Amino acid sequence: MMNIKAFTLVSAVERELLMGDKERINIECVECCGKDLYVGTNDCFIYHFLLEEKTVPAGAATFTATKQLHRHLGFKKPVNELRAASALNRLLVLCDNSITLANMLNLEPVPSGARIKGASTFALNENPVSGDPFCVEVCIISVKRRTIQMFLVYEDRVQIIKEVSTPEQPLAVAVDGHFLCLALTTQYIILNYSTGVSQDLFPYCSEEKRPIVKRIGRQEFLLAGPGGLGMFATVAGISQRAPVHWSENVIGAAVSFPYVIALDDEFITVHSMLDQQQKQTLPFKEGHILQDFEGRVIVATSKGVYILVPLPLEKQIQDLLASHRVEEALVLAKGARRNIPKEKFQVMYRRILQQAGFIQFAQLQFLEAKELFRSGQLDVRELISLYPFLLPTSSSFTRSHPPLHEYADLNQLTQGDQEKMAKCKRFLMSYLNEVRSTEGANGYKEDIDTALLKLYAEANHDSLLDLLVTENFCLLTDSAVWLEKHKKYFALGLLYHYNNQDAAAVQLWVNIVNGDIQDSTRSDVYEYVVDFLTCCVDQELVWAHADWVLQKSEEVGVQVFTRRPLDEQQNSFKPDDIINCLKKYPRALVKYLEHLVIDKRLQKEEYHTHLALLYLEEVLQQRGPASSKGAEATETQAKLRRLLQKSDLYRVHFLIERIQGAGLPMESAILHGKLGEHEKALHILVHELRDFSAAEDYCLWCSEGRDPPHRQRLFHTLLAIYLHAGPSAHELTVAAVDLLNRHATEFDAAQVLQLLPDTWSVQLLCPFLMGAVRDSIHARRTMQVAVGLARSENLIYTCDKMKLKGSSVRLSDKKLCQMCQNPFREPVFVRYPNGGLVHTHCAASRHTNPSSPSPGTRT
Repeated sequence: MMNIKAFTLVSAVERELLMGDKERINIECVECCGKDLYVGTNDCFIYHFLLEEKTVPAGAATFTATKQLHRHLGFKKPVNELRAASALNRLLVLCDNSITLANMLNLEPVPSGARIKGASTFALNENPVSGDPFCVEVCIISVKRRTIQMFLVYEDRVQIIKEVSTPEQPLAVAVDGHFLCLALTTQYIILNYSTGVSQDLFPYCSEEKRPIVKRIGRQEFLLAGPGGLGMFATVAGISQRAPVHWSENVIGAAVSFPYVIALDDEFITVHSMLDQQQKQTLPFKEGHILQDFEGRVIVATSKGVYILVPLPLEKQIQDLLASHRVEEALVLAKGARRNIPKEKFQVMYRRILQQAGFIQFAQLQFLEAKELFRSGQLDVRELISLYPFLLPTSSSFTRSHPPLHEYADLNQLTQGDQEKMAKCKRFLMSYLNEVRSTEGANGYKEDIDTALLKLYAEANHDSLLDLLVTENFCLLTDSAVWLEKHKKYFALGLLYHYNNQDAAAVQLWVNIVNGDIQDSTRSDVYEYVVDFLTCCVDQELVWAHADWVLQKSEEVGVQVFTRRPLDEQQNSFKPDDIINCLKKYPRALVKYLEHLVIDKRLQKEEYHTHLALLYLEEVLQQRGPASSKGAEATETQAKLRRLLQKSDLYRVHFLIERIQGAGLPMESAILHGKLGEHEKALHILVHELRDFSAAEDYCLWCSEGRDPPHRQRLFHTLLAIYLHAGPSAHELTVAAVDLLNRHATEFDAAQVLQLLPDTWSVQLLCPFLMGAVRDSIHARRTMQVAVGLARSENLIYTCDKMKLKGSSVRLSDKKLCQMCQNPFREPVFVRYPNGGLVHTHCAASRHTNPSSPSPGTRT
């Protein structure tokens, strides 16, 4: 249990003021209504005091009681109870088992002498059901055994309205509407006096302790339960609050929300209704009265009257926060909602949440702190301002006043502990990253993003680049200085780019690649610059750095031009300009021309010729003068051959002149083929290269997309070259046999058989003959099928014609043409399948003018 100062005990009526030197006078009861305080004594006197409250600026309130008058009731019995009915200007006085009415101002009895006899105790109904504003409802415990009576009390008369019997003798009562909460001899019950229905609550022993029954709110009561518990009960007979633990020998109890106050022989104890914990203990001996009157709590001994003055809830909450008792402060703040206007409460509660958040933050309880900051809608700059130099120099932020915490900055909070400081910075990074995308960041996104950038840069955090390549509000001036300080030049370039300063950004990255400044953020800055320039729409910037990227790497640098969209290449970056720029960089020039010719398939002769020439020059340079004709083709030579074969746009004669004498027979053969000089090309392949498979491939690619007779002529030409070498050229003979056997369907078998030497055996040409026969049979059968289909179609048409001829057509001068609606003058007409007859000239007109009306399809 941790105490707080919730109440201060202040004297209201001193002993001397009340009784002077009379030792035997004791206070029996008190009543307070506004500023009017009434005291009943054991010698049958009623005293009337006027209470004046004075508030000391730096302390608790004080009270001054001014005695107005006193009156003796005329008995020798004590005044047992006093209750004020301010609406009637009446004071209800219980003395000698009778309730009498007196004027609240002069204490004179009412002239009518109205009274209620036979009452041992009574209670006013603070939730009356009569609806009459000129009376009060009073419940008495009658001196009659086991009887409760209900009265209506007016200014000068009383009226009994109900009498109810109870199962046991009632000892104490509290009233709410139709419901009575009764302390009987052995138990507490709830009784509806209108219906007579009762509800047992819980037992207790009246012989061991005094019962306590207090109405604490609408339809809710506080009772002294067994085991030193203060129990709450509703009129439904249930408890909606947890009990409070107080002393076993409690004399009285009262409620001053959110506290339950209990009085015993030695102490006044204060318990929270919110968390049921005891919050304060005040020494107070010989006390026997504890009551609350319209929020004012009064305690009394037999000789003096005191007031428990509550400290303002805000002061209590601040005291709890100052003691770092966050949970208790929040519980108390939530409980204060019912006593504070809504708008004022919201402002107060948000501030309390923010203060609690800083307390948790100082204790490195970051999850709790984050939740409190969120709930309290903290201006995140309050948190950022704890971290030196994070807020931009241009920020207009000033801390809340009064302050939300006691720390000047993070150094004071962590007392220089670097590990704690690092944890705090990691928390702020996480928190700012979450906050920046919420509505709570509106209005000061620049402060948040700039602070986040500084934290990322200082911690060398990977998220720095992510922040700068997405939408952000980092202030350029502050951020640039900070990034330079921490040598984050690559990130600084991203910042420049985001602020539309691309030239400065690229220059920074160039300096990193050149080694003029050191930044290990990325190892591929050069590739990044190439990518950046590729996407850059600023032509001047691209041209300004084109030489630099190409000097670093021709193959990579040329991507600045090759990876641009084609429409941009043809408009902003014209190929001719790029080619002119790339003349100093041969490898890059080749890559770019390949891009134009092969990737983009631009149909422009000069690009194809230029690329072929570059290939040729590189091949000649690679081969050297000593290279043999049969040397294996290099990658460049293979590219040259593919280009020569696939393209039809280059200048063939120009390339032939360059190739002559260069020892490139294959390329020469391809070029002759492009000129249609197939015999010369095949002669080179067969006699110079002795590459028979290349000769066969030549026949195939040269005849791609051409008619079959063209391919047949090529293969016959190749066969003739093989055979004209004579029988002595055994190698060519074998090539001829292989050619026939592999491509039997490409030859005219009859012509081939006439060309072949008589010495060749049938077995030697078996594959060729089988393929030729199979192809011949297939052709003949295919022709037979075609003829058969044609005959069938002709038969169908003949049948249709016979059917048409089999039906007669009657024509007279009364018959009208279905198109022009004129009669026929000659026995000449056109008949449609639907039977319609038209003039021949109408049918001809319909045929040439499809929009004219038609009676059917012409036959």
